[in-house]
Amino acid sequence: MTADSFSLHFLLHAAALVEEQLRERLNVIGLGPRQARIIQALSQMEPASQVSLAREFGITPASMSTMTVRLIEAGFISREPHPDEARSNLLRLTERGRGLVSDIHVAWRDIDTLIAERLGAENAATLSRLTRELREGLGGRVPGGRAP
Repeated sequence: MTADSFSLHFLLHAAALVEEQLRERLNVIGLGPRQARIIQALSQMEPASQVSLAREFGITPASMSTMTVRLIEAGFISREPHPDEARSNLLRLTERGRGLVSDIHVAWRDIDTLIAERLGAENAATLSRLTRELREGLGGRVPGGRAP
């Protein structure tokens, strides 16, 4: 068997190609795909602790800390002491970060359009439905969104 005979290979390769297209679109506003997801989630959850954000993304607090430090340094989010927990901080979008949310949505819509152009509207809708089912079947959900 070759790598091309596994469905997983096609899924991983397509995901990498789609992410590269997204990276190019988001680069214009100074973000990477994962940073855009954090800003989107924070726009729905704020204020949020680093720990709660990490939980939403299924990563360690240390990994989330690395990502949020970059966003703080870029002026997209702010960190302030948690009023009730001395060893915790709350994260919020800055006005600059809040202004990026609509730009992120435009980039995501551009990618949806690209997929629809390549596959056709009906196949793109089927792909969306199936990938959502796969994500939810594997226990995933939209960070900052409601549970499925």
